[in-house]
Amino acid sequence: MPIHAPDAPVGDIHDLEPQEFLEEVHSFEFWFQAIEGYLSGLTWGHRPETIDEPLAAADRERLISVLCNYCVGETAALEGASGLIAIAPNRLSKVFLSTQVADEGRHLEVFMRRLRDLGVADPEAEVERRASRSLVLFKRRLLELVASKDWEAAIFAQNVILESLEFVVFNTHAHDADPVTAEVLKGVVKDERRHIGFGENELGRRLSGSPHSRARLGQIRKELDHLVLDTLEETIGMIGLDRSEHDRLGRVYLESVERLGLL
Repeated sequence: MPIHAPDAPVGDIHDLEPQEFLEEVHSFEFWFQAIEGYLSGLTWGHRPETIDEPLAAADRERLISVLCNYCVGETAALEGASGLIAIAPNRLSKVFLSTQVADEGRHLEVFMRRLRDLGVADPEAEVERRASRSLVLFKRRLLELVASKDWEAAIFAQNVILESLEFVVFNTHAHDADPVTAEVLKGVVKDERRHIGFGENELGRRLSGSPHSRARLGQIRKELDHLVLDTLEETIGMIGLDRSEHDRLGRVYLESVERLGLL
């Protein structure tokens, strides 16, 4: 049964005053309505009736490697979002991050389940064995920023850089994946879009009048970009996309980050 916010305003949510808008879109009620719309009736992120097509051995191996790295990224976001709740500057940010923790936990769970469905007996050991070095280094740096209580830098690394990378990769992969993996990815992508929106909104307001913060985040971006682009190149190769896709997806990722004016 659909969940509706009893006090939800009538009309376009974007017509609300800034504070009312944040109260609405950062709430659990908004989150409940959003996820109900695209997760209802799914089991482990896909419809139970979707046929799990058998894969050739080489394709199965590549997909397992890709999913292992997806698990690394989702674990980074899960640990990062949970740590950020304690240092979030206000109630609305804390509430939103608690919904993001639930999202990231679900993503990790469905990717792990997909690995089991593909015949991986010990998904956690397989993730550790196949993890991209660049992505592991990115995760380590993100969690260092969280541990140092650097709110702006950690939100930038997590909700702008990492989420933009995942959005670009998952969205592209969903177009060429087997039916079950494609359905899982499409549900995850809808969550990533919401997480990116939070990061851009939070940092956009903070950076509008702070040249110092803009310059500092620009330095962090330079530090992390090569790890992201290396991960992107590795993942594209494992998915089996044409080499030309690397340049296109790299541009899409960079454009999403540059919307904040961090050149």
